[in-house]
Amino acid sequence: MATALEKPPVVAEQTPTAGPRTGFRKYWHLYAAISPFYLLFLAFGLIPVGFSLYLSFHRWDGLGSMEWAGLSQYRYLLSDSDFWSSIGNTVIIWALATFPMIFLAMVTAVMLNSAVRFKNVYRFAYFLPNVTSVVAVAIVFGSVFSTNFGLMNALLQAVGLDQVAWLNTPWGIKVAIATLMTWQWTGYNAIIFLAGLQTIPSELYEAARVDGAGPVETFFRITLPQLRPTLLFVLVVSTVTGLQSFTEAQVLLQNTSNDSTFSGGPGHAGRTMVLYFFQQTFDNNDFGYGAAVAWGIFLVVVLFSIINWRLVQRRGEE
Repeated sequence: MATALEKPPVVAEQTPTAGPRTGFRKYWHLYAAISPFYLLFLAFGLIPVGFSLYLSFHRWDGLGSMEWAGLSQYRYLLSDSDFWSSIGNTVIIWALATFPMIFLAMVTAVMLNSAVRFKNVYRFAYFLPNVTSVVAVAIVFGSVFSTNFGLMNALLQAVGLDQVAWLNTPWGIKVAIATLMTWQWTGYNAIIFLAGLQTIPSELYEAARVDGAGPVETFFRITLPQLRPTLLFVLVVSTVTGLQSFTEAQVLLQNTSNDSTFSGGPGHAGRTMVLYFFQQTFDNNDFGYGAAVAWGIFLVVVLFSIINWRLVQRRGEE
């Protein structure tokens, strides 16, 4: 039983926790240091994206007042045969470019990984096409695929084949654009694959050699499974960039048709989704429908990225 002479227990003094205002005042200089990125993203990223979504529900020629259209432009987009044709062109060009590009990039990465001398020189040489101006390269490729004086037709004639009007036939246009995209991105993705190869433990290859596995079996049993995350990254990035191709077709085909700068050549065979977006927006001055087309492109890119991601993940689970 406590007596009157006993001291009361000492209670530790509670230090008040810093609230949001106190924390902000304490670290305001850190927030100020990172604020330029967020301000620029807000001004040139988030606000334009939000405005494009708002604009897609209106009719606007860029000068007059906006007119509310509701979902009518999206309903027209679903029945627009030109938009669906541009999706078909884009997917074909993407397939013709992406799968050969991934194969060549992986082979190049394996060769670079096994090279002993001049590794940095090879890496620079293969990465150079990615940092070269796409416009300049497209002009060069326009000469390569020229009907009368192009290098491709010269090679065909050298082996006894007939000339091909590359930039005047539907499949020739698609092959020319896909070849340009393959040349541009093979070296970049080879460097990505090379980084993935260098993370594979060498003990796995030593154990495979001890077990008598050959180079082909080692590649499919060790290298390819270990590269699956890298392959997924390359495939998704290639899907996003390939489905948004614009400069390649626009520069290659700008002088092959009198219809429009963004027509995509004869028969609109090279009119990609982004090229169609530019045609509707800047040729037809239909900014509202152009915004709806842009959001349609966004959904197509997201859909194909999810499909590719699921396919690679499912193969990894098998």
